[in-house]
Amino acid sequence: MHERQSQQPTWPALPYPEWRETCAALHVWSQVVGKYRLAHVPWVNHSWQATLYVTPRGLTTGVIPDGPRAVTVEFDFCDHQLVAEAERGTRASFPLEEMSVADFFARTKELIRQVGGTPSIHGTPNEVPDAVPFAQDTQRRPYDAKAVERFHEALLRMVPVFEHFRTGFVGKVSPVHLFWGALDLAVTRFSGRRAPLHPGGAPNLPDEIAHEAYSHEVSSAGFWPGGGGVEEPMFYCYAYPEPEGFRTWPVQPDGAYFDETLGEFLLPYERVRTAADPHATLLAFLRSTYEAAAESGGWDRAALECELGQPRVPRSIN
Repeated sequence: MHERQSQQPTWPALPYPEWRETCAALHVWSQVVGKYRLAHVPWVNHSWQATLYVTPRGLTTGVIPDGPRAVTVEFDFCDHQLVAEAERGTRASFPLEEMSVADFFARTKELIRQVGGTPSIHGTPNEVPDAVPFAQDTQRRPYDAKAVERFHEALLRMVPVFEHFRTGFVGKVSPVHLFWGALDLAVTRFSGRRAPLHPGGAPNLPDEIAHEAYSHEVSSAGFWPGGGGVEEPMFYCYAYPEPEGFRTWPVQPDGAYFDETLGEFLLPYERVRTAADPHATLLAFLRSTYEAAAESGGWDRAALECELGQPRVPRSIN
């Protein structure tokens, strides 16, 4: 424990009000890029085919099969560029800087064309109220490069904790990925049982997407940088359907609480950032909120859970 603490890097401050407008721009820009992936990759359960992934340089789509070509698009938050690459070394980029969503949309489509791709991108944001089509959103948005670097650094700190948490489950569990609908990093565990039909109703999201995403019982945990009525970065956990007793379950660490409006457990990012051991603090939140869902929901925990994984140690089959 002490050795790991001494080796842990610091977690950056993420004061949401200071970069709210840049964050809002990045949110919509991520939807433009994510929708390119969505247009070309066959559907996977729970929309897992549409997400982005954290890399040491930023966020990537991973490989997209675009006709005869394999294409990736990456937000490079080190050099502050959007980069498209295709097989045989084809590469194009443009700088991330102050611009409108309409400009970003047009530049992204041209970028994809430059590497031989087909920029089939649905033109309206999802999961945001009063959505303005990308091509019509001409208001210039700021780009605070230092704030984006801090956001990226924070993602790099929390992804290993999410991945570590993920190893303690042998049932169905999602990858650790970033959903551009709400700009949230997430990992989701499944009980294996079907869930009642989700009511839908998310702004600018077809109900059929929510129906499929929540087709089975889940305990989902994640992080979002702020917004939506919460003016600071937060870790969260919710259960669908919410079992009786879930919201009153005692969870860890100190500072975690159930938000009655959102219907989720929340833990301020600042509580984790300033902890003596951020990894252990966040892991305690992930494990205890999952326990709240699994215990109150009557999950078969003995069949679904296992010890947290270790490097180079295969799972026991006993």
